[in-house]
Amino acid sequence: MRRKKKVLRPIEPDIKYGNVLVSKFVNYIMLGGKKSIANRIVYDAFDVVAEKTKKDPIEVFDLALNNAGPLMEVKSKRIGGATYQVPMEVRGDRKTYLSMRWILGAARARKGKPMKERLAAELIAASKNEGDAVKRKENTHRMAEANRAFAHFAR
Repeated sequence: MRRKKKVLRPIEPDIKYGNVLVSKFVNYIMLGGKKSIANRIVYDAFDVVAEKTKKDPIEVFDLALNNAGPLMEVKSKRIGGATYQVPMEVRGDRKTYLSMRWILGAARARKGKPMKERLAAELIAASKNEGDAVKRKENTHRMAEANRAFAHFAR
């Protein structure tokens, strides 16, 4: 029996840049329903990015998301009593979700500075193909490559 089709709610673009991805990122940063604080963190981080790189912060943000987004990942599949790590291609929406989550997790893991500076540093690093989020993507790709023998189990 087929599942019900997922209903996607339309997401409003953010106020300052008019970008849907930025508003999605603000929603991921938000803790405890404090959207104004999340907005301030993101916009301040974008100001720091613009100041440090002398580039448009939206370009740096898009490049960082693209560099941190995985193309392949492994999923567990149970076949005949054994569980295999089967490499699968990552859909576009999941790719952006994972890259945002990894960038945010890497920024939260850095200590000693305000969140806006940690987030800006991680975005700049990811846009240069460096940093913890990009390392995480490379580890995911490495696992998918190592388990390529089980690719025939993918559906």
